[in-house]
Amino acid sequence: MSHTQYAPARQRLQRSELAVPGSNPGMFEKAAASAADYVFLDLEDAVSPGDKEQARKNVIEALNDIDWRDKGKTISVRINSLDTHYMYRDVVDVVEQAGARLDTILIPKVGVAADVYMVDAMLTQIETAKGFDHRIGLEALIEITLGMANVDAIATSSPRMEAMHFGVADYAASCRARTTNIGGLNPDYPGDQWHHGLSRMLVACRAYGLRAIDGPFGDFNDPDGYLDAARRGAAMGYEGKWAIHPSQIELANDVFSPPAAEVERAHRILAALEEAAAQGKGAAQLDGRMIDAASARMAENLVNTDRAIQARQQEG
Repeated sequence: MSHTQYAPARQRLQRSELAVPGSNPGMFEKAAASAADYVFLDLEDAVSPGDKEQARKNVIEALNDIDWRDKGKTISVRINSLDTHYMYRDVVDVVEQAGARLDTILIPKVGVAADVYMVDAMLTQIETAKGFDHRIGLEALIEITLGMANVDAIATSSPRMEAMHFGVADYAASCRARTTNIGGLNPDYPGDQWHHGLSRMLVACRAYGLRAIDGPFGDFNDPDGYLDAARRGAAMGYEGKWAIHPSQIELANDVFSPPAAEVERAHRILAALEEAAAQGKGAAQLDGRMIDAASARMAENLVNTDRAIQARQQEG
């Protein structure tokens, strides 16, 4: 292990992240009652310019009127991007009027570390002025090529940073990729054309202690396509995926929950290594395979995720 280490950000269960347009308040109570681990109320792409101000009012009301945490939800708001005139009012109005009920802010189209710094500075001043007793976290959407080029600097841009999300739709546009499917694969590409971006962002997240979350899959009438994308992300090390439709929530929860057999084996690995350590050995054998300290770290990841899921189910 390197002598240089970054402490992990606050850990939150984030298998499924439900996107809810701020312009559609009829969806808020349903989102709160859903099986999603995480909900973000959207003020950005899902809201037309003419509805921005009303959507902001809707979101403030929803944060204050619905007890999201009591319903087992982490609640976030996606503000508008820094190149719009909506952003500053999103931060000021939402945080001043409902910040005590807010867990994180999701910043879209982050390109450089200074983008996060600006929102961080605004939050710090508002929290101090309002006397909040908790710190609102920040999450960055990596969805433009500039953001991917600066992903390491963005990951370390603020102590508020908790997670980064891969925004495949805008990333495809930024790359000028020949596709119009959000999250789908192009049959002309020999494999997964999003693999490099997903891998690059994942490495930055894991190096600097952040959660790594995969973004949307646009065709909610294609559950098999969603499952394929989610499984690829889970295999790489992603913790969860967006759900842009309620039908995708259970799919994400299932894929990003470790199977019982894997959890059981992880416990056996830890027990076998504990027994080996008691005998002065650094490695052991289990089911005909060698296991060592690296095996223990992988097993602990599975066990910790399973414990978080079990705790959420008990709360529910």
